[in-house]
Amino acid sequence: MDKIENVVIVGMGALGLLFGQQIQNKLGADHLCYLMDKQRKERHLHDRYTINGNEVSFRLASPDDLSAPADLIMISTKFSGLFDARALIRPAVSDNTTIISLMNGISSEEILAEVYPRRQILDCVAIGMDAVRDGTSLVYDHMGGWQIGSAIPGQEEHLQRLTSFLDRAEIWYEVHQNIRHAMWNKFMINVGVNQTCMIYKTDYEGATSPGPALDDMRAAMEEVILVAAAEGVTLSQEDLEKDLSILRSLNPRGIPSMRQDALAGRKTEVELFSGTMLRLAKKHGLSLPVNERYYQTILAMESTS
Repeated sequence: MDKIENVVIVGMGALGLLFGQQIQNKLGADHLCYLMDKQRKERHLHDRYTINGNEVSFRLASPDDLSAPADLIMISTKFSGLFDARALIRPAVSDNTTIISLMNGISSEEILAEVYPRRQILDCVAIGMDAVRDGTSLVYDHMGGWQIGSAIPGQEEHLQRLTSFLDRAEIWYEVHQNIRHAMWNKFMINVGVNQTCMIYKTDYEGATSPGPALDDMRAAMEEVILVAAAEGVTLSQEDLEKDLSILRSLNPRGIPSMRQDALAGRKTEVELFSGTMLRLAKKHGLSLPVNERYYQTILAMESTS
């Protein structure tokens, strides 16, 4: 299997732009394109982006523009866009294409695997970044990196190929021996901080400082520990405290993606967070009072925005 040279990204949100500009800076613009349908491409063809104040342009492509399959496809859409992205990438997928999802949550890999071979889909968790996108502007202090791993036997060649690429692109990564734990741990962070910042209309500092917001966030995360155990994944109080330390290390004025969506008038990913939690709680006969309250409150906030 040849090394990764041709990268396709679906989604120009904060993570898509963050890692896209890093890949373009290190490998060159001819190694990267953002894939979208023709109508969206026409709307954004002449957009110019600024990342930490520096103007950047990217190559946009529709499926008809592709001259060859991609070596690496990165899915960086919202959960609501996953099924469209899954169909969009079909012309870019060959038997040798490596696919990763940078999406939040614990289910996108299996949804992609309903269409594409699971051996080509590596599990990935994006951690430690504080990127905020506002229109065509992106700002960040911490780029963070990826935790990656094999979910099934037979993915070793794809994993080795991806780590070699990340070395060249100078993107920090960690090969995680228990990637399912890592994914659930990131899910715990998101269930806590995304929803708390949304409901309390606050930033990372507001969510992690002593007070009602932190109390609620901690309780929501403890409910994730409960659900994870029912799903066969062991999360601990130590994991939770480490997660809070990570959040406190981020830009205090930064805000997570759900709060960004609310401020921009976009639909949030509440179904991906407390929605997923409540569905799993029903499956296992569990009660999740904090996530139930979060879910109902965020739906009400969306309906009045």
